[in-house]
Amino acid sequence: MRLLSALLVLFATTATAAAQTPQPQGTAAATSSSSDSPTLRAIPDGPGRAVAELQGLDKVTARTRRFSAPVGQSTSFGTLEITVGDCLVNTPDAPPEAAAYLTIIDHKPGQPEQKLFAGWMFASTPSLSALDDGVYDVRVLACTREQGSSPSSR
Repeated sequence: MRLLSALLVLFATTATAAAQTPQPQGTAAATSSSSDSPTLRAIPDGPGRAVAELQGLDKVTARTRRFSAPVGQSTSFGTLEITVGDCLVNTPDAPPEAAAYLTIIDHKPGQPEQKLFAGWMFASTPSLSALDDGVYDVRVLACTREQGSSPSSR
């Protein structure tokens, strides 16, 4: 029981440090994060483009939307501009996990842009490193490859 508790504390400490440490976009982020967690790696090569599957909640309208955000590009959700710098998944021999480096900027009309979040979000523990905003919640669901040309927004 003590060993399990110690491992949980170690995981939470490592994940929190990784979530709070800003990483540059691109390959350097994947290399740095991969060395912190030997099981996290880039999305395996395959057809389609690498995307982060995200879920957004608009607290004003109480509506949720699941959408894909391509790695290296910006996506809009309400007044938010969400940029995915990198998206990592666990190796097949480890428990399922996805982590995405997100930069979230709010572009409210008539106000200067405001950076709300920049850091790693983890699919298995969304409350560990979450967007803390009065209007929106955003969480990572998975890192995958998007097939075809039609967007998976709902």
